[in-house]
Amino acid sequence: MESRSDQPGTVRAVLVTYHPDAGLPRRLAAIAAQVAGIVIVDNGSNETQLAMLRGLAAGDPAVALLENGANLGVARALNLGIERAAQRDCRWLLLLDQDSTAEPDLVRALLAVHGAYPRPERLAIVGAAFLDPAAHAPPPAAARAPPRGADSAGGEPWRAVETAITSGSLLALAAYRAIGPFRDEFFIDYVDSDFCRRAHAHGFAVVITRRPLMAHTIGAPTRHRLLWMCRWTSNHSADRRYYIARNDTVMLREGGRHPHGRWALKSLARRLRTCKRVLLYEEAKAAKIAAVLQGWWHGIRGRMGPRPRDSRAR
Repeated sequence: MESRSDQPGTVRAVLVTYHPDAGLPRRLAAIAAQVAGIVIVDNGSNETQLAMLRGLAAGDPAVALLENGANLGVARALNLGIERAAQRDCRWLLLLDQDSTAEPDLVRALLAVHGAYPRPERLAIVGAAFLDPAAHAPPPAAARAPPRGADSAGGEPWRAVETAITSGSLLALAAYRAIGPFRDEFFIDYVDSDFCRRAHAHGFAVVITRRPLMAHTIGAPTRHRLLWMCRWTSNHSADRRYYIARNDTVMLREGGRHPHGRWALKSLARRLRTCKRVLLYEEAKAAKIAAVLQGWWHGIRGRMGPRPRDSRAR
């Protein structure tokens, strides 16, 4: 692979894999030239995929591979990767999904934002804005969050947000130590939102770049026209629908702004909107709607961790 970052030891990448495709080595090479090292954390890929990952680690001493042997969830994998990366001399963790394609100056641009921020010691995460190459779908709600405070004026290369997606995020190791690890019990989905919420509670800021610095797709978005309206849907799997419903419900419950159980009704209204979209536009409708309702109910009850494989579980 190519030469390392101009700031060796400053930034190390943590990449979580789960059944990666054959394009991963190309995407990994785009990152390797920008960082001092990479920790790949695999969540139970098959032997063919593991052979590819082992070959990448064997071919470059700066690439380390952690094999979990099973799907422990994104949050646990991130925490394991960060602890491994932190054993080496680094100040920053670049967190990545396996399907994100980085621009050649991703790390340099993220570090530049951090250096230009008025209070860099209170900046926990610099997230990367991204483009969706598959469908040019609108960004997630987090990326559309309005700027807060003074950062909204003056033409800075960043904007302050409530939350940034994990992939493409430059995480300050000192902030991670102060805020605490990613929430293992969430497994996947809202892991980033929960961490950013805790970051704000600890007095840290979260920003994203204004310029897109990577290509990234959330779900498998498709566009649909209904009468005069245009609608997008993510086509997430039933399991992902479960985690989204459950973890969003937990976040609403813990948010503290919905007294007298209104958080449960607010969550239910969101779930019904999801079910409507699934019913209108997506395949595997029954399985996904059942997963949404199960996730909502488990969020109400506080049942966390991996989704029960027995769909009859209450």
